Amino acid sequence: MNKFSRLFVAKLILLVCLGFLGAGLASMSNAAESGSFSNPALEARLIAAENGVGPNATSLSAGLHLELGEGWKTYWRSPGEVGIPPSIDWAGSENVEEVELLWPAPERFTAFGIENFGYHDEVVFPLRIALSDPGAPVRLNANVTLLTCSTVCVPQEFTLTLSLPRASGIDADAAALISAYAEKVPEEGAESGISIQSAYLDPDMTALTLVAHSERPFAGPDVFPELGAGTAFGKPDIRLGDGGRLLWARLPVLSAAADLPDLRITVTDGDRAASLFTELADAAPQPPFALDRVLPGLAELAWIAAIAFLGGLVLNVMPCVLPVLSIKLSSAMKSRDQGVGRIRKGFAVSALGVLAFMWSLAALTLAARGLGMTVGWGLQFQNPVFLAVMFIVLAVFSANLFGAFEIELPSSLQTRLARAGGGKGYSGDFATGAFAAILATPCSAPFLGTAVAFALAGRLLDIAVIFTALGIGLALPYLIVAAFPAAISRLPKPGRWMLWLKILLGLALAGTAGWLFWVLIGVGGMTSALAVLTASAVLVVILSFSRLAAGARLSGAAATGALAIFLAGFLSAAGTPNAKPATDWAAFDRREIPKLVSRGEVVFVDVTADWCLTCKANKALVLDRAPVRTALRAPGVTAMQADWTRPDEAISRYLETFDRYGIPFNAVYGPGAPEGIVLPELLSSEAVLSALEKAAERAVASGG
Repeated sequence: MNKFSRLFVAKLILLVCLGFLGAGLASMSNAAESGSFSNPALEARLIAAENGVGPNATSLSAGLHLELGEGWKTYWRSPGEVGIPPSIDWAGSENVEEVELLWPAPERFTAFGIENFGYHDEVVFPLRIALSDPGAPVRLNANVTLLTCSTVCVPQEFTLTLSLPRASGIDADAAALISAYAEKVPEEGAESGISIQSAYLDPDMTALTLVAHSERPFAGPDVFPELGAGTAFGKPDIRLGDGGRLLWARLPVLSAAADLPDLRITVTDGDRAASLFTELADAAPQPPFALDRVLPGLAELAWIAAIAFLGGLVLNVMPCVLPVLSIKLSSAMKSRDQGVGRIRKGFAVSALGVLAFMWSLAALTLAARGLGMTVGWGLQFQNPVFLAVMFIVLAVFSANLFGAFEIELPSSLQTRLARAGGGKGYSGDFATGAFAAILATPCSAPFLGTAVAFALAGRLLDIAVIFTALGIGLALPYLIVAAFPAAISRLPKPGRWMLWLKILLGLALAGTAGWLFWVLIGVGGMTSALAVLTASAVLVVILSFSRLAAGARLSGAAATGALAIFLAGFLSAAGTPNAKPATDWAAFDRREIPKLVSRGEVVFVDVTADWCLTCKANKALVLDRAPVRTALRAPGVTAMQADWTRPDEAISRYLETFDRYGIPFNAVYGPGAPEGIVLPELLSSEAVLSALEKAAERAVASGG
């Protein structure tokens, strides 16, 4: 609190004392307050510490007193992601030169799943009024504009008038109330005992990191940065060190203004608060202490690991993983004529390939998180280079199954590998498992979202255990065959059917390649996708001509042509990525959700991506079919679609508010569900319609 504010509070305390001591001498018959503005959400009035203007008085102490209805809130000077701060126009006032409005420290609250800052129940905004004519009567005319929110948001506009004649009385009650809230106004400068040591804004403006120091230990701190209108921050990750005297905080940037003014940071801690201006540093502050954190116990970790195992197991039958069955079947067919020992070891190595990929994902997750990057499940499918490589690999494998060529290593290298592996050659088995795991990650499965969220937000141990459990669940089919290799012998004996199976497996891989090509168009663009398709075709032709006998070249060319025709047919049938479905979808805008809900509408949010086959299944089987399609197009319902095909920080941050790091994700908002109803990964018509109905119910609120 600055020097003026401290004098202001001291004056108010003195006025309170004088009011009580001189109650018998001062005229207390007329309370120093205006008439009130009242509705179910709000009751507002102007109050003054003085009953009148004393001789030669140059200033007055007053306040805007708000009493909010149960469940209603209003906003601070920096409202958060959405909201409007209170404002007062003093036009029409008399003998008023200047009015300074002071802001008591705010509280953090969540509305519609969005972080906001403000007040509930009751608040007084202290006012310091400088007079134009000292000692002369004063007429205050306050034209107030503010926003109140409960399950709906209601703008409030009203005028309060207070006239103070020449008099010398004190309103002790009003003075005490103003003084109490003036003491809640954050202190400024070193007097607060709190200082900002460093503050750093990421170059891509995704997060603000700061370190603050307090002369006495923090108890329950919170941080409220201000960086100009239009810049909003999410909930901070706060860690304490140095016996609680050092505070490290990282806040996600939800939206950023074009022009950034000086950074102002308000730190609250129980009954104290400080507001400090600081310059942005050139480098992120590193926590010079061990990060304090409530660590989950072994029982919780074991429970989450069990959920992760189930999630990995269910991935084997999810729509985004079905194409991998061709790889598994192909592996089984190649192993059927080998000994039991070879089959057991081969499938065990395939399981190890699955686990190796999961461990690689865990390592990449830790590295990315250490660099401050957004991490999530299946985000590699947002990378056009990854998609291009995967498409080329699948196209080559498919052409190989069609008989276009056979890939053989040089005899010298085969000899070395045989010696190194004891003649067993398990590299192909390992690659089969790893490849199956790669294709398993585009979408979330039931149980998977909870486990991945726990891992991505947890410790190194959490990430290692959860990703291992996921890998074991996904690798379970391989482990079963490794445990019971005799199951392979139950397959039919070799014959002409194997040729047809090989063609079917090739078509399955070609279909997967076509899907990846379709996704690549959406992520990298048509030009890049066609370049990759051309490179794949050239590679297949080269392999065909170099590996096949002269008499077989025609069949290689025919296989290549068949693959190209299949891809063209797939693209023609599937259409262009990002094509608008039958239901009318609005573009996702998180800021619009509370506005629509405040008008009594229902909002359905669908986070999807071209690479998420489970999302596509949800659309085809539920969202784009009656009766859900009809419900989403009904009046008063807005269907929002968030396309996560390409990286999008806004969508990532939105998912993180629900502790989700993968898709599909669907939520329904409305007057009856302002915080949102999260739907299961696999949608059903009953679940969607039930959520829409519940969200549409108007909550019984005094301000509705």
